[in-house]
Amino acid sequence: MTVLLKHMPDGCGCAAPEHTSSLISLDEALRRVSEVAAPVGETERLGLGEAFGRTLGEPVRSRAAMPPFDNAAMDGYAIDAAGLAGDGPWTFAVSARVPAGQNAGRPLATGAAARIFTGAPVPEGADTVVMQEQVQRLADRVRIDRRPDIGANIRRVGSEMAAGETVVDAGHTLGPREIAACAAAGAGDVRVRRRIRVALLVTGDEIRTAGATRSAAQIWDTNTPMLCAELARPVVELVAVEHSADCRDGLKLQLARMAGVADLVVTSGGLSVGEEDHVRAALGELEADIRFAGVAIKPGKPVAFGRLGSALWLGLPGNPLAAFVTWQLFGTAVLRRLCGQSVSGPRRRHVVTAHGIRRKAGRCEIRPVTIVGFDALGREVVTFQNATHSARVGGLPTAHGLMFLPAETDVLPEGALVEFQPFAGV
Repeated sequence: MTVLLKHMPDGCGCAAPEHTSSLISLDEALRRVSEVAAPVGETERLGLGEAFGRTLGEPVRSRAAMPPFDNAAMDGYAIDAAGLAGDGPWTFAVSARVPAGQNAGRPLATGAAARIFTGAPVPEGADTVVMQEQVQRLADRVRIDRRPDIGANIRRVGSEMAAGETVVDAGHTLGPREIAACAAAGAGDVRVRRRIRVALLVTGDEIRTAGATRSAAQIWDTNTPMLCAELARPVVELVAVEHSADCRDGLKLQLARMAGVADLVVTSGGLSVGEEDHVRAALGELEADIRFAGVAIKPGKPVAFGRLGSALWLGLPGNPLAAFVTWQLFGTAVLRRLCGQSVSGPRRRHVVTAHGIRRKAGRCEIRPVTIVGFDALGREVVTFQNATHSARVGGLPTAHGLMFLPAETDVLPEGALVEFQPFAGV
């Protein structure tokens, strides 16, 4: 396989002057999203069991030292190893039995051992737990043949977290790992940002509900169920899902109403300059503050973003693959900002192309790709279709993410290094 070691430009390359004209680069568009979108201020307190997928509004701090006492890391016998004399073997009378969940009782007598179980408190006077596999039981006594390391197999008080220590900071999404840490810290409830109110408006006279009867000039609606699935997130409250005909006056009414109840209004379609594309015109009459309208990417060039009243507005193209790609790039970024998430979305990494590419230069091209293995250097290898079709989504189920082809490049050989971004999860 050919290995291309050429320098990879920063970003997608679509900011080059000869490619911009009235369009802005992908990186600039994302910068403007970050600049305009601010976290919602309201928070609420939820039980830890209800908080999965939500974003922390304040840090979670440990309510006690963890572990709260010295305890056994495994089943065995607690002894005073520092007091062992000679080279051994040593025998001990078993003077106590300490199960998990019970107090250790009286201090350990000199020359005695306590039978102890994982998680049980280590009795006073013991400094080591010898695992049961290294002990020979002799009726009511035990024998140890090898000198143990002092402190072995004891989890010390506060060794995991100190009382008051920040365990999970504000802005983190509560997944299983974060919830585990919160529970270990004794946090039975947490303060999270309220859910983001999103309204979805899909436009077009030609679309019909998937599976419904349609005429020869109509198509099934892909974008509504696709975007509803993207919005089926714990951090989202979907306050409206509507369809709009290609009518400017009707669009104005719907957009104004949605902006009054939502933090984010998402539209699909109607962004081009044709006589039947009315979204931009309707927004203009509503005096929306448009921060960008057109990005130098393929597919998805018409994508637009701004503010409508107190709500943010994200305009996605109508073609399904273009809508999917631009949601992955911009929709997830807007949601992360509104949630106040401190951790960025999926990070790009470099992968290797399984075959060569010939394309028309001019815009950063974004293609769904499938990871098929690794090359001789251990780098991921991706395969993909030979062209990007903004209306085709049939290949998405087998794809793993998006490949970014620099705007100035028209030919890439097999084995070229390209940027890759995994799909953002639900």
